[in-house]
Amino acid sequence: MTLQQLEYIVALDTHRHFVNAAESCFVTQPTLTLQIKKLEKEMGTQIFDRSTYPIEPTKTGVRIIESARQILREVNGLKDFVNTEKDDLSGTFRIGVIPTVAPYLMPLFLKDFTDNNPKIKLVIREIESEQIINDIKNDLLDIGILATPLEENSIREIPLYNEPFLIYTAEEHPLYASKTIDPAELPVKGLWLLNQGHCLRNQVLNICSQKRNSQQDNLSYESGSIETLKNLVKNHTGYTLVPELSVKDTINSDKRIKRFIKPEPTREISLVVHQSFNKEAILEHMRTAVLAYIPDNFNKAKTYNRIKWR
Repeated sequence: MTLQQLEYIVALDTHRHFVNAAESCFVTQPTLTLQIKKLEKEMGTQIFDRSTYPIEPTKTGVRIIESARQILREVNGLKDFVNTEKDDLSGTFRIGVIPTVAPYLMPLFLKDFTDNNPKIKLVIREIESEQIINDIKNDLLDIGILATPLEENSIREIPLYNEPFLIYTAEEHPLYASKTIDPAELPVKGLWLLNQGHCLRNQVLNICSQKRNSQQDNLSYESGSIETLKNLVKNHTGYTLVPELSVKDTINSDKRIKRFIKPEPTREISLVVHQSFNKEAILEHMRTAVLAYIPDNFNKAKTYNRIKWR
């Protein structure tokens, strides 16, 4: 068994296609195929089921590949530790950000961060929380930015800020007349929700204490975008719950925006990495860069009600 063979099975699991996996490893397809067959023979078990399309690992193969990813992660971490200092700010980092954070947070700090750290290359993807967690475990991402706590033993969380939830209500809705609102008094009908899979959806439902359908009498609409929900409220009726950064520029001028009574429900947003991640400097610099653009009330509130999504 060699590290190269482990890299080959991880690549094949990632791409689920022999040619693409070989290209990613900069070898020919016959070379990759031969080495994987040799590894399977040595281990006395089939790692991949070649009868499926796309190719899939066997049940035993899944466990082998998980171990291979962990071994390679630790080897690469050791190489990084030997070759560079922990406080070295250079290299390429793959970052996953949830869609309800990315459009409101990333444009605030990215320019300054990249200008101040010219040796760092960031490869950023907007993806949902469960995929970020899975990709960090499988060494497909280095850093995640998402709502926590996750309560995952293999993942470390570095809290950034606690972001209040606000109400965004139509002018015709009864909530519009209120200055502050008790979560217990939110009406059963009229709530617009994000699609299944968004952690924000689960947090909103937890605030509302019960699962409700996103409907307006004869209309049901679940969106993948906070902006779509806001426009539905503006041009139709009902209300939705939004994170404060999504209305930061209009919070003092848009009367549709209402606050909850204290303690306000909030979501904790954190940097998350695998426990084996050892580039502490980028985490410290990124956290500092983010907090420079976060409203004071996100960090200074003495009491808040952190809403879980898992």
